[in-house]
Amino acid sequence: MIWSISWKNVWRNKVRSSVVMTAIGLGLTAGIFSSAFFTGMVNQRIKQAISNEISSIQIHDPKFKETTELVNFMSDAPDISDKIQKLDNIAGVSNRIIIYSMVSSAETATGVKITGIDPNQENQVTGINSKIVDGKYFEGVSRNPVVIGKKLAEKLKVKVRSKIVITLQDMDKNITGGAFRIAGIYETPNTGFDESNVFVRSSDLLQLTGMPPGAAHEIAILVNDNEEAFSIDQKIKKMFPDKEVLNWKEISPEMSYMTEVMGFYNYIFIIIILFALLFGIINTMLMVVLERRKEIGMLLAIGMSRLKVFGMVMLETVLLSLSGGLVGILLGALIAKHFETNAIDLSMWAEGYSQLGYDTLVYTSIEPEQYVVIAVMVIMTGIIAAIYPAYKALKYDPAEALRIE
Repeated sequence: MIWSISWKNVWRNKVRSSVVMTAIGLGLTAGIFSSAFFTGMVNQRIKQAISNEISSIQIHDPKFKETTELVNFMSDAPDISDKIQKLDNIAGVSNRIIIYSMVSSAETATGVKITGIDPNQENQVTGINSKIVDGKYFEGVSRNPVVIGKKLAEKLKVKVRSKIVITLQDMDKNITGGAFRIAGIYETPNTGFDESNVFVRSSDLLQLTGMPPGAAHEIAILVNDNEEAFSIDQKIKKMFPDKEVLNWKEISPEMSYMTEVMGFYNYIFIIIILFALLFGIINTMLMVVLERRKEIGMLLAIGMSRLKVFGMVMLETVLLSLSGGLVGILLGALIAKHFETNAIDLSMWAEGYSQLGYDTLVYTSIEPEQYVVIAVMVIMTGIIAAIYPAYKALKYDPAEALRIE
């Protein structure tokens, strides 16, 4: 019975209740959409970093990450790759030669990361071949082809089929260099990556540096599901205990940090919104209790326990909060669902976002359990908001309340 009475009391003043519910609903809608937007942006950044830049898992000689010296290579890289390729959930494996050195054109020079690859292997691990905006991916140039980023091409003032010179140290620590011709120019959402990464064929680098055939500094592995990377890297560590095996969170700690704090920040944002709405709910319920002072006094006079009066006010507040909250959650979920498949276009800020490595087309993303947590938070907000108004109702003296006109 108290549920029925409480629900009818919520709608005694339809305008006031509607205003409060609307405020709660709009606040939660904005909160859920913002959470889904930023979560989607972070998820896309991680996905792009894995598919274009770092891969799911990397294997190195233990000394290579510390020194990045040419001599710290793995001579058994082909055998390791063959064994890893046989594991479950492996999408691709690519052996790489990594050299940090200089590249120059007729106009200028700059420091870059030079990655020597087998194009067929690399196609299974990264999506650089699908990012070509000018020329072709290692095609159209017969000798020493190179693929560079659009930002680097602008910096060097070169174009497809232009010649650039790569300068580096060979195995004997002698300074050497080679002329390469640009076969293709790629563009990713990360301009910093585009400006600092050059791809050449590993066979050309082996010849230039004097490294033995089959040598590699890095084995990049792409898995079918990024969550599987953490179990697969443990298997690989057991298979090759003398190698350094890193999953994508270990390769890029900032990515790991983003995934860990994003959920926390989303809940903090929702809490701030609910905290702001809390005072509006308290104020509304205080007005309700004041307006019904005589009625509450009459209920107490005819024998209704103070505990039931307290429960009635509490229940009214929770129903008021939950009604607006459920509408807000539903509306926010529908909007977030819509933009899961219909991208939000941020191309007007493309330059700023690309410098940070973020795509300008953002798809929202939110975990289903977050809706349950938010619903519980709304109920808790209603309970907290009801405590003081319900306490005020308990303090009424029935005799004094009945004298009110």
